[in-house]
Amino acid sequence: MVFTTLMPGDELMQHLADPQWVIMDCRFVLAEPDAGERAYRQGHIPGAAFMDLIQDLSDTSSGLGFTLPPEAHLEAAYRSAGIDDDSLVVFYSGSHMMWATRAWWMLHSCGHQRVAVLDGGFAKWTRESRAVDVAEPEWPQGTFSVNLDRRRWADKDMTLAAIEDGDVCTVNALSPGVYSGEAEHHYGRRGHIQNSKNVHYDEVLDEGCFKPAADLKSLFGAKGVLEKPRVIAYCGGGISATIDALALTLIGHDNVAVYDGSMSEWVRDESLPLVTGSE
Repeated sequence: MVFTTLMPGDELMQHLADPQWVIMDCRFVLAEPDAGERAYRQGHIPGAAFMDLIQDLSDTSSGLGFTLPPEAHLEAAYRSAGIDDDSLVVFYSGSHMMWATRAWWMLHSCGHQRVAVLDGGFAKWTRESRAVDVAEPEWPQGTFSVNLDRRRWADKDMTLAAIEDGDVCTVNALSPGVYSGEAEHHYGRRGHIQNSKNVHYDEVLDEGCFKPAADLKSLFGAKGVLEKPRVIAYCGGGISATIDALALTLIGHDNVAVYDGSMSEWVRDESLPLVTGSE
């Protein structure tokens, strides 16, 4: 069996009872952080456990909402979820794919090779009338060892340096209006990081599923993203940027990083440049 980065529902259905497969529900509602866990308890994919993107997978002391926690914290969270080095892990979210892609990107960056996102998430799963359960499984303690690949993450200094680096393309995953500075948003200063390309996360999706690889390659190619060997993707808080990062991975672009603090961090420093307009 070939374990793919993007998991179709039909394939997951065949492995719901497989103890080597770890299914993680990471539904999240930004305006109501407890809503994801409540939704999980009301019904989830059979055998799935819940993973809290803030408490389990974020540094709650950073003041930025979602940032990478220490490796020891991550390792403990993954082991508590029953993840071993050879587990086949599938993340899914509900209202939007970005929460699952964030969880995917984190575990992927920690050195886990067999980790996937359920294409279309829980919304597509239920739309197709697939099985739903309320039982909460108990996992044995896992043994996964985190081996963080720092190349998968960029910080403020790296992103600033990328402005003048001919080998790095920065990609803004926010809407065209937020990118240009014309639309209202809650981050603070308006605009985007100089020389960024804009690939809105919804452009890579079709009814909540990722577009075919050929379409993704055409999209990123037309935006000029593929002209440089390295990409740094950013958004408001390092979440929707992971949609672009996963899409680039699907077309074979492996030299990609996510700016973890993204605009939430960038706008706080008045010395960091922002530009407005569509280019």
